[in-house]
Amino acid sequence: MNRACKSDLLSFEHLYLTILYICGLIFLHQTAMLPKPPKNPWTLLKSKPIYDNTWISLRHDEVLTPKKTEGIYGVVHFKNYAIGIIPLDSQGFTYLVGQYRYSLEEFSWEIPMGGGPIPNPPLETAQRELAEETGLRAQKWTMLCKLHTSNSVTDEVGFVFLAEDLTQGESHTEDTEELYLEKVPFKQVFEWCMQGQITDAISVAGVLHLAHLRPELLMP
Repeated sequence: MNRACKSDLLSFEHLYLTILYICGLIFLHQTAMLPKPPKNPWTLLKSKPIYDNTWISLRHDEVLTPKKTEGIYGVVHFKNYAIGIIPLDSQGFTYLVGQYRYSLEEFSWEIPMGGGPIPNPPLETAQRELAEETGLRAQKWTMLCKLHTSNSVTDEVGFVFLAEDLTQGESHTEDTEELYLEKVPFKQVFEWCMQGQITDAISVAGVLHLAHLRPELLMP
């Protein structure tokens, strides 16, 4: 075998092994599973409702801990899903909503978001909240992630959607809301999340997911 043919063969083998390696990584990425969860080690002894309103309820539980010692646990049940939306236009711009958060006593910049009754599909709430807070309508919707917002004390479940192919309409905010709207490059929002200037958990989670899926949005 002459040197040129041998070189071509080695190049082909290298390309073949590279393709196999990449396919293997894709396969592992698609099929890798978390370890099987163990059996629930907590034992509920007694539960007492403490408070209830339209949005949340609070209960006081007496329990046996995983170490079989007696303890107490307070649980906040949310009656709505938490829904966040990242609207993204064709130029890589998105929208932030600013509002004063009563529970934190702080002003907060966040992605558009709101709550929807748990029996309803989360996408319906996402479409409604985007229109109400920004006036935007989207033709293309993609769910970015599902998350538990603070699982040590609450059962709240959140979803974040990506909204694309946008058209502008009128917003219709609730009577209790005073909202501020800013259109900014997604790259800037990502940087604010990484710098700790945006601290809302649903916003940060959604932005990081989108940055992972669309790394080109972070290019200069």
